[in-house]
Amino acid sequence: MGRRSADADRLVQELDHPLEEGIEELRQAILDVDPDLTEQVKWKAPSFVYDGEDRVTFRLRPGDRLQLVLHRGVRTRPDGAGFSFDDPSGLIAWAAPDRGVITLADLDAVREHRDAVVSLVDRWIRV
Repeated sequence: MGRRSADADRLVQELDHPLEEGIEELRQAILDVDPDLTEQVKWKAPSFVYDGEDRVTFRLRPGDRLQLVLHRGVRTRPDGAGFSFDDPSGLIAWAAPDRGVITLADLDAVREHRDAVVSLVDRWIRV
């Protein structure tokens, strides 16, 4: 299990978000992906770092949905144009060639797609 952040715990506890239960479920599932994942707060949301790089960050506003941003660090990388990532689930909407967003509309969607999201995150952190 990855390292949970007290700052992220506090932030989520203070949120007034209708999907707080889903946020907690996904936080734990993502941390369980790899013991080397580290959680922090970025963009006023829980974020996950792997091998020193920001890789996955929650996007919690607007509050009518839950999103996970898959990225390859804080800056655009020079190899971004040639980057590709296979998403057999079809959950990722590509904002850029190397930046994707997974949107989950409600708690049912979180639970329905949890395993696919975890699988995507597990593969994503290693690319």
